[in-house]
Amino acid sequence: MTNRRERHVPVLFEEAIEFLQVRAGGVYADCTLGLAGHAAEVVRRIGPEGRLIGFDRDPEALELARIKLAAVCNELGSQAPRIELVGEDFGSIARHFAPASLDGILADFGVSSLQLDEAHRGFSFMADGPLDMRMDTRTGPTAAQVVNEASERELADLIYEYGEERRSRRIARAIVRGRPVTTTGQLARIVASAAPAMKQERIHPATRTFQALRICVNRELDEIRTLMEAAPELLKPSGRLVVISFHSLEDRIVKDSLREGARQGIWELLMKKPATASEEEMERNPRSRSAKMRAAEKTGARG
Repeated sequence: MTNRRERHVPVLFEEAIEFLQVRAGGVYADCTLGLAGHAAEVVRRIGPEGRLIGFDRDPEALELARIKLAAVCNELGSQAPRIELVGEDFGSIARHFAPASLDGILADFGVSSLQLDEAHRGFSFMADGPLDMRMDTRTGPTAAQVVNEASERELADLIYEYGEERRSRRIARAIVRGRPVTTTGQLARIVASAAPAMKQERIHPATRTFQALRICVNRELDEIRTLMEAAPELLKPSGRLVVISFHSLEDRIVKDSLREGARQGIWELLMKKPATASEEEMERNPRSRSAKMRAAEKTGARG
């Protein structure tokens, strides 16, 4: 477990903490706790009167985060804040807080290093493993069930919509012909055979299909919409929302929601364009290459 925690590198760490504007005694929600990379720094800054609530529906990640945050609190001693960890998806956030009770909300979307690096979780085609992809392995259909039970048209539609894959019909046809599909390696080979990498394309040809299945299995975009709707109600006036996304579907929801909120006088946008990783960070952590961070401050017009 120690090795996995050491491999974890929070994306846009300094930028996220800066824009969250963490203050002593504040109440903060980390909607995507992961391995607590960002949360640990929040804990160090909010002091004994502060409170951190972390959400993660992945039981394995939640336990590792619990261990890390307990170590941080042990270092802080009497200056440690109150911490509450919630083993649910962040779409449930409105059930846990009263209106205007939070000083800040942080959300770092995407798959954690823990999930990607463990073959048995089925998120990555870099190592062969069972085709699962569930962030919460206790519930819901696996990616294998979706791949093997959906119709060819349903597969093509979800790969096109959630993966933005132009060759979705060709890929869906090949998947149906290759059923049953049970492992990540098998699926990656089917996709690569049906839709080989195009010239000047850096990513593996199965990347978009895997993204689409992961989003579908975990209902990720619905969660993001729920969070963006709830955030203005839950934040105090001048409370801040910081969101890190990793692909255009996520970022589009966040961007459109914040712009509409700004038009209505709910949000003050804190940046004209999203923050992205520096060359140095991308070199150190290649997974930060696609990250985009947006931040906004609640104006007090709502909540």
